[in-house]
Amino acid sequence: MNAQTSAVSDGKDATGAAAQSSSTAALPAPQFQTRYPRYKIGSGDTFDVNFELSPEFNQTVTVQPDGFITLRSVGDVNVAGQTVPELTQTLKQAYGKILNDPLIVVMLKDFEKPYFIADGQVGHPGRYDLRGDVTLAEAIAIAGGFTEAAKHSQVLLFRRVSDEWVEAKVVNIKQMLKNGNLHEDPHLHPGDMLVVPKNTLSKIQRYIPSSSMGAFTQFGKF
Repeated sequence: MNAQTSAVSDGKDATGAAAQSSSTAALPAPQFQTRYPRYKIGSGDTFDVNFELSPEFNQTVTVQPDGFITLRSVGDVNVAGQTVPELTQTLKQAYGKILNDPLIVVMLKDFEKPYFIADGQVGHPGRYDLRGDVTLAEAIAIAGGFTEAAKHSQVLLFRRVSDEWVEAKVVNIKQMLKNGNLHEDPHLHPGDMLVVPKNTLSKIQRYIPSSSMGAFTQFGKF
């Protein structure tokens, strides 16, 4: 695959990170995400808590900005960053103090839906819902495709791998499509951002007379 991959810290490029190896050495090594990461509970999320044997405790709760929820007969519990299985276990432990081996089912109701961001030289830059299994080329098509000023050979894909690290990958979409090898097309993860830069000609286009190339011909006769 004609791509270059690097892990860079937020706000720092690879060169800057190398120049400050003494400071970055203290950061933990990036832990790369799995292809199908589980959703993690965040502030503003709402979910139903259902008790199979004790329906009187059934309730709908919303995660507060500080990551806590308030449970009936139990009180405040911090659940931010937990997956649904982890949340279910947390609730079982909390209610295990007043119930004998509670059977709890958690159903998400209102939560942040998976998304990706497309920026740069695409038809419609913005934030898009990530529905199903979407590749980088498909995401570009969803965002309106390449503009005339796009540089197809250096599409940037950014992916957060931890609180301190972001993975940056340069993908040559032009070569990939020319070879017809779609196996090299990266699959997007929730929260990914793709950026399509301008090609060289578009960067100097403002210096070219917009009338026609005939302007250069007339100029040459003087």
